[in-house]
Amino acid sequence: MSKISMWKASTSETNFPKLQTSLSVDVVIIGGGITGITAAYNLSKAGKRVAVLEALKIGEGDTGSSTGNLYCTIGDPGLHSIESKFSANKAKEVAESRADAVRFIEDRTLEYDIDCDFKKVPWNLFTEGNESSDYIEKEKEAAQKAGVITNSNICFPLPVTGFMVPNQAQFNPLKYVKALAENIHSDHCMIFENSRAVKIQEGETCTVETEEGSITAQYIIMATHTPLGIYFVQSSLAAYREYAVAVKLNSEYPAPGIFWDMIENEHYSMRVYDSPKGKVLMVLGEMHKTGQKDYNEECFDNLEKFLRDRFDVASVEYKWSAQQFKAVDGIPYIGLSSGNNKTYIATGFSADGLTYGTLAAMIIADEILGNDNPWAKTYDASRLTPIASASNFIKENLNVAAELIKDTLKKAEVKNFTDIQPGEGKIVEIEGQKCAASRTQEGELFAVSAICTHMGCTVHWNQAEASWDCPCHGSRFTQKGEVIEGPAIAPLKNINTKDD
Repeated sequence: MSKISMWKASTSETNFPKLQTSLSVDVVIIGGGITGITAAYNLSKAGKRVAVLEALKIGEGDTGSSTGNLYCTIGDPGLHSIESKFSANKAKEVAESRADAVRFIEDRTLEYDIDCDFKKVPWNLFTEGNESSDYIEKEKEAAQKAGVITNSNICFPLPVTGFMVPNQAQFNPLKYVKALAENIHSDHCMIFENSRAVKIQEGETCTVETEEGSITAQYIIMATHTPLGIYFVQSSLAAYREYAVAVKLNSEYPAPGIFWDMIENEHYSMRVYDSPKGKVLMVLGEMHKTGQKDYNEECFDNLEKFLRDRFDVASVEYKWSAQQFKAVDGIPYIGLSSGNNKTYIATGFSADGLTYGTLAAMIIADEILGNDNPWAKTYDASRLTPIASASNFIKENLNVAAELIKDTLKKAEVKNFTDIQPGEGKIVEIEGQKCAASRTQEGELFAVSAICTHMGCTVHWNQAEASWDCPCHGSRFTQKGEVIEGPAIAPLKNINTKDD
């Protein structure tokens, strides 16, 4: 089964041009997902001349791999965690700001009559037993303090206990972002696809170079999920992968809604969607640190089992995965990057990228335009929160250090390329140099440097997605060494060697 999200399977491709010239604009936006396109909308509508650079196709990165759920509450770490680390008022600010972002998306669907299956649905948090009842009760109390309406009217075809929040939303995120991009594309708001940023320089005038063109601008917005290159904020982030499976049922489908089933410390997110293959039930979960799980194909198997244990599954129709970056204090970093006065960043969204990405674009656009934004201080990208973030900061950076040391001492996994089977990836040592070698399912061999071009960690083979993933800061590369997602900018160096 091809691992393509059901959003990509149900949405036509855009055909924006490739940047092949030099341009000068007010703001250059790197990244054409929901954050970048929303920022382009806000800035161009206010009269700024804008250019968007998307490395692949508009919306087909993490935006096109999300759940399509929109809500004012939050996933990991939960509103009650924000309350305990900061204050009840801070949790309220987070909930209110996210509600603003959801309203923004709804307004754009109405403004441009975007056919993206936008609908109001309830958000439900529950457990099938009692193992997560304490978490759920804390979350309900925090939500109520934050002014979020809650009740116990959960409509789910299994016996569960928990609470729901009415009037949240769902949509097809890829249809939305592509349609928004097509509506704002003009001589004043230029959008480029297949235009990967290969060099970024901040100065009196900022410059972003692609392979065939360049753009100068007054400001840069890094709408890339995590900043490209080396930034201080990366020490306060952790990269995770999460998996999704969508199935057809022989039995009754749940009603429209966002359903979070809490099992220990992880929630499994479910929703129903009318896909090109008919009605399906989707579940997202099985999260782990990027590049730090062997045999991650089992994550798909575990999700399928999760659904089969609860429903009469007829067939599995879609499988895909997505990346997320968690902030150590639980709140995203949005605004001017620490130590920079021209580069804006938006990162640390956890699994809430659609809502936070929209909010980030609203905040950053206001800052560039000189407008006061009520939420800017809440998400300040250069903030220091030693009490709220200390334990996670230490934990995540010790994890990075441990991966770096472990891989430095680690020996090659195989001695020869002939030891690598179709579909496998292994570390081979060639004349003292670590080589990431892999074969396609058809047996074609690729060999690239195993050293991540971001900060020198050794990449690990991602079995489920046939990619090389960095366990330190989440950079991902194709078998040929091309960058899938950053923070790395440069590809893995190709190693010219014979298939022996």
